[in-house]
Amino acid sequence: MIELDGAVGEGGGQVLRSALTLSMITGQSFKIKNIRAKRQKPGLLRQHLTAVEAAVAICGASVEGAAVGSQSLRFIPGPVQGGDYRFAIGTAGSCTLVLQTILPALWFAKQASTVSVSGGTHNKAAPPADFLIRVWQPLLAKMGVQQDIVLKRYGFYPAGGGEITASVKPVSALTALHLSNRGDLQQIKAEALVAGVPSKVAQRELDQISLRIEGVTGEIHVLSNDQGPGNAVLIEVVHEHLSEIFTGFGEKGTSAEAVGNQAASLAKIYLESQGAVGEHLGDQLLLSMALAGEGSFTCTKASSHLLTNIGVIERFLAVKMTQTPLEESIEIRVNTSI
Repeated sequence: MIELDGAVGEGGGQVLRSALTLSMITGQSFKIKNIRAKRQKPGLLRQHLTAVEAAVAICGASVEGAAVGSQSLRFIPGPVQGGDYRFAIGTAGSCTLVLQTILPALWFAKQASTVSVSGGTHNKAAPPADFLIRVWQPLLAKMGVQQDIVLKRYGFYPAGGGEITASVKPVSALTALHLSNRGDLQQIKAEALVAGVPSKVAQRELDQISLRIEGVTGEIHVLSNDQGPGNAVLIEVVHEHLSEIFTGFGEKGTSAEAVGNQAASLAKIYLESQGAVGEHLGDQLLLSMALAGEGSFTCTKASSHLLTNIGVIERFLAVKMTQTPLEESIEIRVNTSI
């Protein structure tokens, strides 16, 4: 039984999510205390509980402590079973974080799977659905993963109501991925999403981004009112070897210019650095590279999220992850430790 402390490192939900994924794949049981200890509301929120319930459904696990507010959990997995699954968070909690918890386990199931998760699709402090589809998934395809994620309906905070589906085919093993550089810059494009929000808000966001980033193209995407109210702006930076997406979220009391600036600032940090991937993408590539037993990437910075994830992964898998500072980035390398 692997014992984990959720207060270690960044102290959020990543320790639990990575542990669930790796427990399902490796068959190793775990127990965790101090879940989300460093968050304003510690313990399991609806989205974290949905991830636990989804993991239980997929591998027939035995679990203790699966309740909203619980700060400890005991998880004993069974064999992963492919199939058709539907999960509803019931709030605007992140669909994408639930999907990223369970999809890696379904890669190694004996049969194909389909998964639907309803809730929030565009949330602060979580990757938007577009990130999974246009950034994360293409890199996984290079590793041999066969999955197709589709955004069926947008869901913003606080209403939620969005839906993302994924279809997955089994894979026997993953291929190592190495990302030392981005390749040539091909395009920078911004997209402003508005649902039940005036389109002039979106235009102001795009205008602000154009002031900050040279050569960016902009597009307004007006959604039906019943998918809102909600507003987000996405900046996609397309290079030869990969794409990155940076997001700003509209909320009451925040100007359109501030939302545009939020996304532009994140994009500029990336554009002015030498790392192949941004800090959040780096964190989300770790687990798949560890499952492959080999891989590397250069990153703009090693966030506390990334370092915490390394610690969890090394508890479950016989891999070693090394960090090498470079002139304007950091290299993360994954190797088997045997």
